[in-house]
Amino acid sequence: MADNLFDAFEPVSSKQWKQQIQYELKGADYNENLVWESLEGIKVRPFYHNDESEIKYTLKGNNTPFSILQNIYVHDVALSNKRAIDTLNRGAESIRFTIENESVILADLMQNLPLENTTYFFYLPFLSIDFVNQINEFAAKNNAKCYIQLDPIGQLTKDGNWFGNLEKDFEKLNAISNKTSVPFITIQSGIYQNAGANMVQQLAYTLSHINEYFNRIKSISQPITIEVSVGTNYFFEIAKLRALRLLFNTLAAEYNHTFDCHIIVTPTKRNKTLYDYNVNMLRTTTECMSAVLGGANSISNLPYDALYHKDNEFGDRIARNQLLILKHESYFDKVSNPADGAYYIENLTEQLAEKALLLFKEIEEKGGFITQLIEGNIQKKISESATKEQELFDAGKEVLLGTNKYPNKNDKMKHDLEMYPFVKQNPRKTLIIPIIEKRLAEKLEQERLALEE
Repeated sequence: MADNLFDAFEPVSSKQWKQQIQYELKGADYNENLVWESLEGIKVRPFYHNDESEIKYTLKGNNTPFSILQNIYVHDVALSNKRAIDTLNRGAESIRFTIENESVILADLMQNLPLENTTYFFYLPFLSIDFVNQINEFAAKNNAKCYIQLDPIGQLTKDGNWFGNLEKDFEKLNAISNKTSVPFITIQSGIYQNAGANMVQQLAYTLSHINEYFNRIKSISQPITIEVSVGTNYFFEIAKLRALRLLFNTLAAEYNHTFDCHIIVTPTKRNKTLYDYNVNMLRTTTECMSAVLGGANSISNLPYDALYHKDNEFGDRIARNQLLILKHESYFDKVSNPADGAYYIENLTEQLAEKALLLFKEIEEKGGFITQLIEGNIQKKISESATKEQELFDAGKEVLLGTNKYPNKNDKMKHDLEMYPFVKQNPRKTLIIPIIEKRLAEKLEQERLALEE
């Protein structure tokens, strides 16, 4: 057997590296020049070494390749069915149907769709025991792999109101839990990222969100789905997803819940732009890479034109092809837990998890997530974090190329808008202040649109 190549080199300790760096700095301060602090309060060093790394956790990773997930909004059942078949033929590996009301006949929607190796998600923006039973019966009869996505707490955060009220919604969830074998709980945590929460807040709020279901549903004997949004802070996003799985498994063990979570990742809208929109493809590519390396089970890419175009075949195809390239040309699906042993990512994972756990405990000591939402504390903290990030963007310290740096002044968008791309105002009476998703570039884009001829 050949000698190990690295046996010919003397090991270099972290102390030796620091001494060399200090020499190269010629007297400049090491911490001031090379250590920077993230919005989460994590100090990032210029290098990480194994003699300074003492990993205190064991991460149960995702051992199956990520699945390419296609979103389909069900307005017309026949057209949605046709689109699902076509999408699967073009490379999608799982389908998520958003069903707006319970009048949809499931057998018609699922007609001729392959069931053996395809996973189907049913996102329901309503709470109906009968419709859930319909999906459960279909899955049992056809041996289909299905996930029902119900999240009354997510409805509260986004809309400001429950589907009914707290008692009725959880009464229905407990009834569903007793009858269905299909996973039915989803945590829609992407709203925290899209509204401007930092990563520690995202993790802590997601964990506290999950804890409410563990506390209020008598028995959850199916896997829980967690939806996450990721941004372009590449290594931090990888660590965030790893920390999320670690924190979930730690919490689940306290309730004797033995299932691993199913993590669905979508690129954030917060950093996407209306002008120079093709740059969105670069952003979503790195975000999808973070999702894969962070251990996502399913990835639903965001089309580059999702801000201003209605669903269209071209945008969907480009978004799907980005994932197909990562899987079939870049071989991102061939290694389980590829970030294991990367000292920097391991360190970030541990710090994010520890900080999020402290915040989670603080929320629980103050009555739990729902109580904190009703009192407005969660919304206040997210708003404070979003304001800090917005100030960095407005000052040009957080850069979105083509928008607040190197913009193309000749770029016109006013006549291309098929959808309103900004925060929509809808004054009404709500139980809580809703958490509002807002993009960083909105104010700048509105000013540019107003100046267009």
